Amino acid sequence: MKPQLPLMPIGGYSPGHPWYYVLGGPIPTPKQIRAYALERDYKGYLAERIEEAHRRAEPKRSAALRNIRDAVLRDLAADLARYREVVCELRKYRHAFPIGMARPDCADIHTAMSLKFAHLYNGFAHLNTLDTLPNEQLDLFGR
Repeated sequence: MKPQLPLMPIGGYSPGHPWYYVLGGPIPTPKQIRAYALERDYKGYLAERIEEAHRRAEPKRSAALRNIRDAVLRDLAADLARYREVVCELRKYRHAFPIGMARPDCADIHTAMSLKFAHLYNGFAHLNTLDTLPNEQLDLFGR
């Protein structure tokens, strides 16, 4: 297995921007996207909802966090499946229209890649946020 390289901006654009792909940026793997979310310590757009659930008393706390995790995992699985499809489409596009052969133009596939990257980035950030929470809350007596 080859080592994963960090995701570097291309032409000043990150992988969450369509022009990253227009300019030939390498296609990030899901592992790279997860590492990207981790290294930026991004909490995801559900961070406030996760924190609110975490502040609840047991057993509501555990139930709420479990529901959030289940929803995040379900969405992440669907996003990963669609990401694979979009990656295949981008590879076909790049084969048909090699980078540098024509005027750079942002096509729908570039936007789709940036959106799917953002979905995975958020999904992994949500999981990271959930994983940093303690497994159980102490009650009033420290048990």
